[in-house]
Amino acid sequence: MARPVSRIELTESERQELRRRVKAPTVSQRDSLRAAIILRRSGGMGQVRVAQELGVSAACVNKWSQRFEREGLEGLTDKKGRGRRPTIPAHKVEQVITQATRPKKPRKRWTVRTMAQEVGISPDSVHRIWQANDIKPHLIETFKLSNDPNFTEKFWDVIGLYLDPPERALVLCCDEKSQCQALERTQPGLPLGIGHIRTKTHDYTRHGTITLFAALNYLDGKLIARTEERHTHVEWLRFLKQIDRETPKELDLHLIVDNYCTHKEQSVTQWLAKHPRFYVHFTPTSASWMNLVERFFGELTQDVIRDGSFTSVRELVADIMSYLAERNLEPKPYRWKAKGEEILRKIQRAREALASQQAAAS
Repeated sequence: MARPVSRIELTESERQELRRRVKAPTVSQRDSLRAAIILRRSGGMGQVRVAQELGVSAACVNKWSQRFEREGLEGLTDKKGRGRRPTIPAHKVEQVITQATRPKKPRKRWTVRTMAQEVGISPDSVHRIWQANDIKPHLIETFKLSNDPNFTEKFWDVIGLYLDPPERALVLCCDEKSQCQALERTQPGLPLGIGHIRTKTHDYTRHGTITLFAALNYLDGKLIARTEERHTHVEWLRFLKQIDRETPKELDLHLIVDNYCTHKEQSVTQWLAKHPRFYVHFTPTSASWMNLVERFFGELTQDVIRDGSFTSVRELVADIMSYLAERNLEPKPYRWKAKGEEILRKIQRAREALASQQAAAS
């Protein structure tokens, strides 16, 4: 008579964890295999059959079954000190980490190959060490801290319009996107297809530039826009008059703008004084990221301008205005969700880090 197959008993929490290890893409194949062994054994499956299904030896199934019965989930992890010993000396690992921010002059950053050559290990080893310590020398983020003495006051003024828009009023995020270039590629590129990416020539012919003035309605996402050849106070004033014509007369208008000199020119100020329904709110200096119309400018650049080839300024303007018209048919409002206090704390940490860096450099 055959010996009855033993069954591994599992609690519900153990079963859920084992299932997670089997399915989770971030779990190593080794740990996923061990979890699969225990799950099958808990279903009453014999060791030989489990081994056949998973493509391992019966001894392997027996080993992890016994380890689990003795130690539970902890028995499925390798003991400290087991496995292959590291082959890279500790001082070289330390050098790869500590020297990552100090490239040799005149280099401005290390690559995995230059660091590997410097330390005397393989590029793959450098990559693994950097990855394990979350070091990314190839990435750079841009920033600019505002030195506006009235930063906090202006910050809360703008944030307040986003978080609590005034009644019977429109909040318009206004700015100009200057130097929109009509570039014509010298040869037609290949379109995107299966097995190959799009191409475009590196050289081009310049056909001129235009400036796009835009006012983004914070409440519904619609845009008022016009294009001009220049972006002086004359063009800005024409745009303000357009906003005045195209918005309901009974509503106040709260305009969020940056500190560009044309926005504060004397004739502009005088015109605004004669139109009291206009309220201008200036973002802090070097903080144009607070103006949500910049989000739209980014999408416009990506969707229309950057990859386009235009034979004339007129063609560029036509494509931009078509994009605007299509967008206004199904407007996409942006919503400010970040908490002001958290932003200010982040800015303060950045200021402290910058001051520390400057002190170290001096």
